[in-house]
Amino acid sequence: MRREILKAVKRVVIKIGSGVISDHESGRTALERGLSEKRIRSYARRIKHITDLGVEVILVSSGAIMAGRQRLNLVRSTLDIPEKQACAAIGQSFLMRTYEHFFDKQGLKVAQILLGHDDLEHRKRFLNAKHTIEALLERGVIPIVNENDSVTVDEIKIGDNDTLSANVACMAGAQLLVILSDVDGLFDGDPARARKNAADAPKLIPHVDRITADIEQLAGKSRNPLSVGGMYTKVLAAKKTMSFGIPTLVVNGLDGKILDRIFAGAAVGTLFWSGKNKIRDRKHWIAHTLKPAGTLTVDAGACKAIVERGKSLLPAGVVKVEGAFEFGASVRIVSDGSEIARGLVNYSSGALDRIKGMKTSAIRNLVGTDFYEEVVHRDDLVIL
Repeated sequence: MRREILKAVKRVVIKIGSGVISDHESGRTALERGLSEKRIRSYARRIKHITDLGVEVILVSSGAIMAGRQRLNLVRSTLDIPEKQACAAIGQSFLMRTYEHFFDKQGLKVAQILLGHDDLEHRKRFLNAKHTIEALLERGVIPIVNENDSVTVDEIKIGDNDTLSANVACMAGAQLLVILSDVDGLFDGDPARARKNAADAPKLIPHVDRITADIEQLAGKSRNPLSVGGMYTKVLAAKKTMSFGIPTLVVNGLDGKILDRIFAGAAVGTLFWSGKNKIRDRKHWIAHTLKPAGTLTVDAGACKAIVERGKSLLPAGVVKVEGAFEFGASVRIVSDGSEIARGLVNYSSGALDRIKGMKTSAIRNLVGTDFYEEVVHRDDLVIL
């Protein structure tokens, strides 16, 4: 299966975690570590080997805040938002300078791209970012992508580069996402808790073909203070790429030869891949890139019409409106406590709260020229 996947790879997104490029060899604590030039130099050589195979590479790199901590000598376990933003501002330039130095030695040019959720939520900006990446790749330049942490708050508080790497892989139409972590992959238990009986030790799961609730529960929080996410965010990232028809590999990036082993077809890490057809580009953007601004709870009849018959959501099927949103916003659609779909809404939250549960004829008289028959049209709706 892995060799078949590799045959189709013309473009790969590689996400490098902070823990992977920190100086583990220094003997410092995790919070005291800075960038490891040795590791970045090694990855520059490995990525040169990949480009020599004719594969285009996009990097999504963490490490800006870690590098800023190092430059500002901030080793406290907690930093407030302005301190994190300051670390990101000084660390991002240092991180890029380090990448540029070692990639240049391999004859490779790099370019920095900073993205935030706003760039991905707005379709025009999303396409502009996509076209920029395409133009760089056409010229043999390796884009290095990071979140714009120095001027944003949400990305630092709840964002992670696992999610960003999945969005970039889908945006760029990559055929493979490789997430370099500081663990071997997804285990069937907690790998950090050694058991007395080696036979009962958690085992690596080599292949996941579907992200279920049980799989999500297996992914615990990260214990690395340098990391924003953990295995859970990697599983969610894989969930996004799988729906877009892109395999994801989660592997241990502390193994300096891991990229060589991947492209040799070795069975390393955990492969997330179902082999199913992808959701169309725009619907994937609705389902996995936009941040929902609210939630609509629907009745059993509306749920059946949406899920089983592929129908639009009508006002009569809406029983509850949560959140504050405007026309065109992304919303979750929930039935019996479970999210069944996401879509772009044709009414503001205030207007929808007034017309929920009403028949079409009554609504037309109430709202006049602002009338839409559908709350969410089926062309703007994605079943989850």
